Formats: sequence, structure tokens, C-alpha cells
Amino acid sequence: MSIARLHRYRPTVRRSIRRGVMDPARLFAAHVAMGFRRWSTYRLAMVAGAFTNTVFGLIKAYITVGAIGAAGGTVAGYDAATGATYAWLAQALIGPVAVFGWRELALRIRTGDIAVDLARPVDPQLAFLAADIGRAAYTFIPRGFPPLLVGALVTGLALPTTPLPYVLGLVSAMLAVVLSFAGWWLLNLAAFWLLDLRGATTLYLVASNVLSGMIVPVHWFPGWLWTVASWTPFPSLIQTPIDVVMGHATGTEALGLIGTQAAWLAGLLIAGRLVFRAGARRLVVQGG
Repeated sequence: MSIARLHRYRPTVRRSIRRGVMDPARLFAAHVAMGFRRWSTYRLAMVAGAFTNTVFGLIKAYITVGAIGAAGGTVAGYDAATGATYAWLAQALIGPVAVFGWRELALRIRTGDIAVDLARPVDPQLAFLAADIGRAAYTFIPRGFPPLLVGALVTGLALPTTPLPYVLGLVSAMLAVVLSFAGWWLLNLAAFWLLDLRGATTLYLVASNVLSGMIVPVHWFPGWLWTVASWTPFPSLIQTPIDVVMGHATGTEALGLIGTQAAWLAGLLIAGRLVFRAGARRLVVQGG
């Protein structure tokens, strides 16, 4: 974010801080707005991301359709139309859900700038979360809509005609955004103990991309791999929102999937808070 734009929001943040715990919603909203405006400055990067997502969407859609055709017309309940739709929706979620992650917190820990965050009268986890929600809200506009538009024009999208799946799908997608943040927050916190996160980051990326359904639907997995995936939060990032918005899961099944997302989210956020406190204590003991 430019300095001029940052100064626009500082009075709002300062007023919220002075009010303290009496106005947490205003403070949270200010950080969401700052996150939105920060990412709105990277317009060329967003255009490049939308182009890349669309190109890979075309590749994935046609590969998926070809694989379904070779398998006899249906695979685990997906036909050519729903398979292509799944591929386009997965591409649209890449940006908002931050599939490829972020490392800002780890860098601040490594450089010692985290000491500044600890000195502020704002909870670091909530501040980072609010900024990430703002990022996701903006990112969906330039990186989510173009792949869906191209998908609708090229292969067509097999989507429900009633509003309820979209309402539940929006709730599920919002939970997926925060759940992704919670997972990457925990991974970033490893910088309190590890000097190099490249190995851990690579393993996390591979696991999350495969087990979330980013590459192929989790329903296509062999039994043993599906069992492994079901014991992780990763299907809640991509597979669950798509199942809900496409109407593959309806009624109590959809609510159950959303409940699973919420349970994973609560657990990871609590774990992230506890690990952050442990890391901050270690940082103080070492002298920062």
C-alpha cells in the first residue's frame, strides 16, 4: 500500500485503538479495509494472475473432460459438464483461498520486525486475519470472475438454478478463506524455531494442493487416499465449497460439511494463538 493510502486509514485505526476493547468490530473492519486497498494497488499482478488462472483452467477443464470420457462418461458422479465446472470453480478459488500461501509473518519473525507487532495494542493474529480477509475479498474480483466467465463461454457451467446453494456456498467459501489463513499462520509460526522454512513450505504445498481437491476432486481418490484426506482440513479448502455451491451436497449434508469447516477452523485458530504465545515467549527469552 502507498504511504498516502495508508495514512487515510491510520486515523480510523488510532480511534479504534483508543476505544480499546469497546470497539473491536471497528478496528477489525479498518484492517479489512486496509487489506483490500493494499491488494487493489497490484493491478497488473492481478491481471497476470487472472490470465494464468484462465489458461490453466482451460487446460484442466479439457483434461478433466477427456479423462471422464475415457472412463465411460462418468467418474464418481461427475460427467463432462460437472467435471469442467469443477475445474473452473477450483481455478476461481485459487486466489481468494490463497492456495499457494503467504510468508509475511515468517519474514517478520526472521528480521525481528515481529517485535513491533508485539508492541502494538492490536492482537497480531486478528490483525493479520482481518488484512487477509480484505485481500481475499479483493482478489476474488479480478482473479475469480474471469476464469468463471471464460468457463461459461467455452465449456459451460453446470450450476444450480436455486439460490440456496449459492448462499451456503458463499458461507463455505468464506470459511475456506479463514481456514487457509489459519493453516498458513501456523506454518509461518515455525519460523520461531526453524531457520529455513523452505522444506516445510514445500511439503505443506504438496499436501494441501493434492488433498484439498485442487488438482482432481477428492471423490476421485482411491479409498486409502480419501481416508487420509478426510483426516485433514485440506478438503475443506476447495472440495467442500465446490460441493456446496454445485449442489452436490444439499440440506443436512451441506450443513454437516460447513460444520466440519467451522470445527477445523476453531481448532486451528486456537492452536495458532497458543503457538504464537509460545513463540513470542521464546523470542523474548532470546532477546528478540
